[in-house]
Amino acid sequence: MKFELKDDYIELFKLLKVLDLVDSGAHAKLLIADGYAKRNGEVEFRKRAKIVSGDIIKIAEVTVEVV
Repeated sequence: MKFELKDDYIELFKLLKVLDLVDSGAHAKLLIADGYAKRNGEVEFRKRAKIVSGDIIKIAEVTVEVV
């Protein structure tokens, strides 16, 4: 799946919420804190990590390419 970035960046938990991968922002934050989010192949624990164009985010079997 591709996500077109409208600004310079989007925070990780907001990206998960915008893509409807989670029910709420709180749910997104829990998934990230528990180590379920990968950014460019590395586990990302920062809920507010700035996701920029070119990043690849993976949650479970869902892979998101940020363009």
